[in-house]
Formats: sequence, C-alpha cells, structure tokens
Amino acid sequence: MNATSTTVLVFSHRPEVREAIMIAVGRRPAPDVGRVSYIEAGTIEEVVAEVDGGGVALAILDGEAQPTGGMGVSRQLKNEITACPPMIVAVARRDDRWLASWSQADAVIVHPLDPVIAAETVAEVLRARRLPVSAG
Repeated sequence: MNATSTTVLVFSHRPEVREAIMIAVGRRPAPDVGRVSYIEAGTIEEVVAEVDGGGVALAILDGEAQPTGGMGVSRQLKNEITACPPMIVAVARRDDRWLASWSQADAVIVHPLDPVIAAETVAEVLRARRLPVSAG
C-alpha cells in the first residue's frame, strides 16, 4: 500500500455493495484529504481484526449487512476499541438515518449512493479526524 494514502475499510457481506461504495467514494474524495486505499471486509471478524490492528483511518459499514448490520458493528467497535476510527454507515432508506445515532456512527450515507455526497461525506469525516496542529 502507498504510504501516502489513507486506509478506508469497507464492510458488507455482499461484494457488489462493497464495490458500489468504493466506486461512489472514489480514490480521491477531495484534494485536501489525498488518496484513499481500500481494505474490503466481508465478515465482522475481518472488520474487528483490521480495526483492532490499527492503520484503518475510516470504516464504511453496510447497514444492511447480514447476519449483523453495520450499525451494530459500529456500536460494538465504538464501545470496545479505545482509539476507534470514525465510522460511516450506509443505510438503505433515508428514514433509517435516525438509527445511526444509536450506532454512534460519525456520518451516514444513503443508497442509492450519490458519488458527490458519498465523497463529500468521507472527506468531511476524514477532515474532522485530523488532530489540530499547535504552533511552538
């Protein structure tokens, strides 16, 4: 992996959903956040191992994943991992956005994914994640 890229984990039990998320966000969601590289996860065990291992800057989780959806995975990781990266949950219906507050997700994107909104959301979350720089 390129050392200058930001690692984004994409979770869904369905490969076509993972692909749709990666295509919508793209390799460079915004010029100021740089390039992203993706790690795909098809199971909760893979998500936990990758996030627990460090190096994941952001996770995008499919809220409709089976047997456990991304909202449950987000809540679990936020409560169990001290330095948990930000989470974005992809939901099937706009009306499900309120559920993401329970999941402690940092942001929500809605299927069908709008590439402009998906990339902007990822960029906003990555910007918010940056540590402030102090002078002196």
